[in-house]
Amino acid sequence: MNHTVEEVKLKNGARGLFIDVPGATVMSMQFQFRAGNRYAKSKDIEQVAHIMEHMAFGANDQYRSEAAFEAEFTKNGAYHNAYTSDFAMVYEADCADFEWSRILELQRLSICNPRFNQKELDAEKGNVRSELTGYLNDHHRILWPRVQQLLGEDVLTYRQGLATIANVTLADIREHHKRTHTTHNMRFVISGKLKGRKSDIKRLLEAFELPDGERLAIPRDELHKANPGLIRRKDASNLTFGLSMSLPRVLDDESLDAMNALNHILTGTATSRIYGKARSKGLAYFVGAYCGSGFYDSAWDLSGQVNHDTAPQLFDIIAKELKAVLDGKLTDEEIASAQSFGLGRYQMGAQTVSQISGFYTHRYFADDFIKDYDKVPDMMRRVTREKIMSVVREFVEANTWVLAMVSSGDRDELLVLHERLQPLFPEESKETA
Repeated sequence: MNHTVEEVKLKNGARGLFIDVPGATVMSMQFQFRAGNRYAKSKDIEQVAHIMEHMAFGANDQYRSEAAFEAEFTKNGAYHNAYTSDFAMVYEADCADFEWSRILELQRLSICNPRFNQKELDAEKGNVRSELTGYLNDHHRILWPRVQQLLGEDVLTYRQGLATIANVTLADIREHHKRTHTTHNMRFVISGKLKGRKSDIKRLLEAFELPDGERLAIPRDELHKANPGLIRRKDASNLTFGLSMSLPRVLDDESLDAMNALNHILTGTATSRIYGKARSKGLAYFVGAYCGSGFYDSAWDLSGQVNHDTAPQLFDIIAKELKAVLDGKLTDEEIASAQSFGLGRYQMGAQTVSQISGFYTHRYFADDFIKDYDKVPDMMRRVTREKIMSVVREFVEANTWVLAMVSSGDRDELLVLHERLQPLFPEESKETA
């Protein structure tokens, strides 16, 4: 879908994007604050952000309960949600074009004028406790916070987070909202048919009744190589693993495009070098790869599930194929195929207003950078073997990595698999526990 993007800086200090999609019948709205778990005033109440997010659509200045507010919000089919990460809290809504102003006003109420009360706090404590307890049954979910900890990130696991729920008070909720929900700490993306409406939207956004505040800084962790980590679960019938490599710089879009192409070559299809070979040999049902940039560092991850008896063969394939990439053994056909796949997904990713909005929100909410949608195809076509090799070598030479897994097996099994990967990395750096 054709669209245009304009950055807007409001008088109250908030910043955001207006994405005009001519002829759209839907309006999509996202509001982001740096207000996630890492901004809790104390680790003892780490889940305060998550609980506050659950209370986001509860009682406010005009509606006495969550049920009343929900009934009003959704009466014409509108959708809303909120989510919390380590750093961010995001409120989102999609609605029919004819009721955009009503929904924007309701978003304002939930963000600016919540009436936090003890009854809803008690209920949402229970709901968050149920949510996190459910995550403990998902081996992929419990793996990655532990990976983050091993590499040096100051985060809690889900089990540790559960222990903080009881400590959260109504005063904590109110303090967290007051400190983090300020106009200078707010970013927004409004997408839809905006022609002739931008001045009205600006007026409504500038009416958000929040203190000025400041854009909160992103905490920085010192990352390091770590010894392999095992989360032992007696009920684990197979082995869930994650290999995470960190690079102490933020990858630019050219480097990320190169790594996305490589991830497709390694794990993207049934003919890929790692996943495809594993499937063809009956070794593993799933192996995936991801590369992304954070605020100070970048990460490259390989993950999957594998049975205990076939894990050594799978890790032999992983080690062999990563070594081949380091040696430049990528074909022109593979790179061209990855580029073609990426271009197809790029075009398919702009079929709805929400998809278009999603293209911009992740990066803009992170560091106020506006990606150029129209330049994406040319950037994908510029991916080369040399660029892929260069970025992969950076990850390996940084030697900041960890292998972790969830398993019912013992540590010896983990160490055997770790030894298959160790020769890829420099030997001189000292490991830390």
